[in-house]
Amino acid sequence: MSGLSRFQIAWRAAQDIPDGAVVNLGIGIPLGIPNFIPDGREVVLHSENGLLGMGPPAREGQEDWELVNAGTRATTLLPGGSFFHHADSFAMIRGGHIDICALGAFQIAADGSLANWNLGDGKRTPAVGGAMDLAAGAKKLFVLTEHNAKDATPKIVEECELPLTGVRCVDRIFTDVAVIDVTPDGLSVAEHLEELSFDELQERTAAPLTQADDWKPLTAPDLGDG
Repeated sequence: MSGLSRFQIAWRAAQDIPDGAVVNLGIGIPLGIPNFIPDGREVVLHSENGLLGMGPPAREGQEDWELVNAGTRATTLLPGGSFFHHADSFAMIRGGHIDICALGAFQIAADGSLANWNLGDGKRTPAVGGAMDLAAGAKKLFVLTEHNAKDATPKIVEECELPLTGVRCVDRIFTDVAVIDVTPDGLSVAEHLEELSFDELQERTAAPLTQADDWKPLTAPDLGDG
């Protein structure tokens, strides 16, 4: 059974961003969100390297490599957008002016703690970037990730074993098979693939889940491979 593609995960998260929100996008799957913001909904995208009013990724052949997002990908700027110093950007984050931050993850704990910067495997240089500031400073934190790692181990666990980015900071988790809310009573499944039973979802998760009374099937349009 195949789950949602990376594009579809980004699409699903974009549907939950309200009109008028100021949103920071982490590298990885979250960078797909600008492509899928619903028509008629104004969302102000913030990039920690000093952009406000960021648009969708630049089209191939139209890149301006002096205009990049925090993931060093060529991006665009919408009318009214602005550039500013890196320190001013982090003042926005630390001052609580970011409504939603969307980040990737290596592990998410049952209490909403997040590990997303250091795998400890020696294969890549750990780089936290602004993730710790965002986890602490954003009003709401979305995590976009595959439900399981490439070796099939669960990313959602009772307690994170990897170095933490933030403690009890995650509000909602979007994966390729489910949408899960972090609540005071634990992890509540708001949506999951209809062809995946709740018991099968629990088997793929290393933390206790409950199914919301108003849960619904997780669906997304066909958006390619992502």
